[in-house]
Amino acid sequence: QVQLVESGGGLVQPGGSLRLSCAASGRTFSSYAMAWFRQAAGKERQFVAAMTRSGGNTYYSDSVKGRFTISRDNAKSTVYLQMNSLRPEDTAAYYCAAKLSANGDSWSSTADWYDYWGQGTQVTVSS
Repeated sequence: QVQLVESGGGLVQPGGSLRLSCAASGRTFSSYAMAWFRQAAGKERQFVAAMTRSGGNTYYSDSVKGRFTISRDNAKSTVYLQMNSLRPEDTAAYYCAAKLSANGDSWSSTADWYDYWGQGTQVTVSS
């Protein structure tokens, strides 16, 4: 089992940057596929980015591709989401998610695939 704690959210102006962190408990972080989702007020949870257990493959939604970067540091049991060129429509609560993955290349953009979730961190993009 793994516990996830996000941090790094806040208020930023359009065009600005933020880096979100998601710290995981446990000693098997490198066995988990990781992802970021977001949920704006009144809307469904939306896939943002994912990284396979191996770290060799990353995936992004079309809305963030080229602006956001997911990365992981297995030594620190932490996954990051670097967000650049932020837009008002990026405003949402951001959640990290994890799935114990036997296959190093497994991932999904579907929230139900992931077994563990953090509590979320709010990102607000506004002038």
